Amino acid sequence: MDRCAWDPAFWRYDKMPQTPPFPAVYGSNSYNKNLYKTKEEDYGGLYYHDNNLVSGSLEALIEHLVPTVAYYPDRTYIFTFLLSSRLFIHPYELMSKVCHLCVEQQRLSDPQADKARVRKIAPKILQLLSEWTETFPYDFRDERMMKSLKELTHRLSTGDEIYRKAVQQMTQTLIRRLTTLSQYEEALAKINSSVTDRLTVLKTKPQSIQRDILTICSDPFTLAQQLTHIEMERLSYIGPEEFVQAFAQKDPLDNDKRCFSDHKKASNLEAYVEWFNRLSYLVATEICMPVKKKHRARVIEFFIDVARECFNIGNFNSLMAIITGMNMSPVSRLKKTWGKVKTAKFDILEHQMDPSSNFYNYRTALRGATQRSITAHSNREKIVIPFFSLLIKDIYFLNEGCSNRLPTGHVNFEKFWELAKQVTEFMTCKKVECPFERDRKILQYLLTAPVFSEDALYLASYESEGPENNMEKDRWKSLRSALLNRT
Repeated sequence: MDRCAWDPAFWRYDKMPQTPPFPAVYGSNSYNKNLYKTKEEDYGGLYYHDNNLVSGSLEALIEHLVPTVAYYPDRTYIFTFLLSSRLFIHPYELMSKVCHLCVEQQRLSDPQADKARVRKIAPKILQLLSEWTETFPYDFRDERMMKSLKELTHRLSTGDEIYRKAVQQMTQTLIRRLTTLSQYEEALAKINSSVTDRLTVLKTKPQSIQRDILTICSDPFTLAQQLTHIEMERLSYIGPEEFVQAFAQKDPLDNDKRCFSDHKKASNLEAYVEWFNRLSYLVATEICMPVKKKHRARVIEFFIDVARECFNIGNFNSLMAIITGMNMSPVSRLKKTWGKVKTAKFDILEHQMDPSSNFYNYRTALRGATQRSITAHSNREKIVIPFFSLLIKDIYFLNEGCSNRLPTGHVNFEKFWELAKQVTEFMTCKKVECPFERDRKILQYLLTAPVFSEDALYLASYESEGPENNMEKDRWKSLRSALLNRT
């Protein structure tokens, strides 16, 4: 059987994202039984190996999601299937099928339905819907999802006050979450529209009256704290499904000719990657902008200290963005400037983030920070912000390196257990609240201060320390010519 090499048996399932059980009266004997088989067998379209579900037909996996009076799916299965199913079926289509199965199996459409039976199944269906709305709220931006949700919850809550209140609470929580998301997206759009090119600003304002990072914040620890604020806020809005939708491709067994592009929504993930790029360019801009060599060296040393504070906090993403900015060619070529910098601390940081052996040093440091977070008592010690681009790369290679379906046509669920494990580690990171006090002035500068484009960085670099070879001289001439043509 063409399966991947990992073994889900070694994975702590209880670490998966969960929603607290719906508070209703039903026996624990009938709750949370996932009916795992005790030997290798194909059971109702589901294939088990060593008591673990490893593959199944899409229809059988959907049925496995739907609770009955005597059965509730394991929450790790709920998360894993809701995460991965969108590679095969749109969330609104899955919701429609789940609603249909609930109504048909439990005869909820029958006006004469046994009320005692409805009371037994209602809390389980509501629990499943709570899991969905809590963990994947962005699915419900689709009106078709909300329509199915309302129809099913209406059937469950009719005539019973406890379920009506539960439905109302679940719906209100979902709407609040979606409203907050909309406000965040509007704020991001406003920030992006206010950012201008640094070169444009330089041409309109004399450098003597322009602000730079050291005039806004001269304390490395404070700046590292504010960077952590931005990181944690942007992390908190990334939905787990965005990791799947970023790499979604059309299912080869789907006869529908349309692409999945209409549900490839990963805007918060993309915004976070853009923040990393912005921070790298901001660092490079701040270094290349000063006219005096002594000032440039002071800015470099300041950012080395900021990067070290980020490492101590557990903010590996800002750390890597700062290192990336300082390693950009327009910065690294400033040999006279670097000659005035004490680089011992920078060398240590670069060693920690060395990409060799698949970022072995960084992964070791990340594991240490994660262990610290697990045993921590304060939010300060719980902070772990991974180097995000590497996390994306890991998930991309997992997605590309193993097929979604087996030769039998079954969904390769073993792959999706591993995918869910990786996404779960991210979900744990984003739940921590930032303990540091916000400084609006610093945050505003970090988010909106104009930065140089790549060409402008080179131009500023050559103006600071002249071209050293013919290739650099040619590029300098070309850039100055282009600048003159634009003015």
